[in-house]
Amino acid sequence: MIRHTTALIMIACMLLSACGTKVETTPESTKSSNEAVTSKQEQQYEPAGTGERPSTDSPSSTDFNSDQQSTSDDETSSTEKEGTDNNSEPQAAEDNIEKTYHMNANYYIKPNDKTSESKVVLLTFDDGPKEEKMINGLIDTLDKHNAKAIFFVNGYRVKSHPELLEIIHERGQVVGNHAWDHEDLKKMSTTAAAQQVTDVQKIVKDTIGIEPQFFRPPFGSGNDALKAIVKKNGMLYMTWSNGSLDWDKSTKNKPEKVIQNVLDQLNPGSNILMHELPWTVEALDELLTKLEQKGYTFVDPRSIELEAR
Repeated sequence: MIRHTTALIMIACMLLSACGTKVETTPESTKSSNEAVTSKQEQQYEPAGTGERPSTDSPSSTDFNSDQQSTSDDETSSTEKEGTDNNSEPQAAEDNIEKTYHMNANYYIKPNDKTSESKVVLLTFDDGPKEEKMINGLIDTLDKHNAKAIFFVNGYRVKSHPELLEIIHERGQVVGNHAWDHEDLKKMSTTAAAQQVTDVQKIVKDTIGIEPQFFRPPFGSGNDALKAIVKKNGMLYMTWSNGSLDWDKSTKNKPEKVIQNVLDQLNPGSNILMHELPWTVEALDELLTKLEQKGYTFVDPRSIELEAR
């Protein structure tokens, strides 16, 4: 009897299925079906750029995904390019200049080999940036003589007038680190002196996109600890070998004295210390002309190695 009943049920199910009536599946059959779908979906994922995204057999969807991926790549390239333009390109341009000179222990600039001109001077200006008129006056004269100089800046001045630092940089001159305040770093603790150095690195980088590669301590006063800090920050430590004394009261408003002081100490490789002062601005054109008449040229600071010899 039971066998007959089971047989009748099976026949009824077959008839119902043939007529299109839905037959409920068991949990086991549902699980098997889901596993098959999941397995197929997993096979459709493949690497795309930096992440993973599903592919599809639909032509329209495939085209959309392809365009989306291409746009994403273009946006990434554009972002990376913009970042390079804003922060790295000026530095890269400087780094691409061949290092044909070095500084010796006495702060003179010397050629690396006989193919480089030895009768050169390094022009530097300390204690800025102060005034737009003076900065542009100095740079106008530098441009006239096709000369580059290091403008050693104080951090507190940059904070007050970042636009003046931008002028120096945008007009193709080189920015140096002259500590945050114009104080004697030798008298400070190592920690305080380090902050004087690194704070300038940061504000200059934030303002023009690159860090200074040259450091000069206020008053030329430093020690081994300060030199180690400067080196750690990737800079060349220097004082000077030729002082114009333009800061001294004996030369105030006397551009001819500034010129004569430089000429009196002139030697091949002179590292000339000047300042952003009105009488120095007035003296610069005649000074550079006299230097040229004596056969001197002006070394590009970017061609100087960052390790003294």
